[in-house]
Amino acid sequence: MAEHLALGAHGEELAASFLADAGMEIITRNWRCRSGELDIIARDGEVTVFVEVKTRRGLTCGPPEEAVTFLKQQRIRAVAQHWLREQPGPGQRVRFDVVAVLLRLGRTPEIRLLKAVF
Repeated sequence: MAEHLALGAHGEELAASFLADAGMEIITRNWRCRSGELDIIARDGEVTVFVEVKTRRGLTCGPPEEAVTFLKQQRIRAVAQHWLREQPGPGQRVRFDVVAVLLRLGRTPEIRLLKAVF
């Protein structure tokens, strides 16, 4: 596996554990459709949460959450709409979160949840 893919997969594992420890129910991970992929879909009480995970080894390129550009947000919203159309029942309350994971060599991972960022 390419190094950047392994880094991303490790960050997603840490993020999923972090969210579960925070009381969220993980519905699915890496959900795909023709429009793209959602890293994590979770439930936080009555709210469906679409979570984008960004992992970095350092801050040279800025904090991880800065990689969630406006274009990326638009893509995530479009993919979330595909997922929502497949769900039975009435409309759902939704939220879009980002989990920023910083994995610096020799340090404990830093994980931050940014709620309702877009």
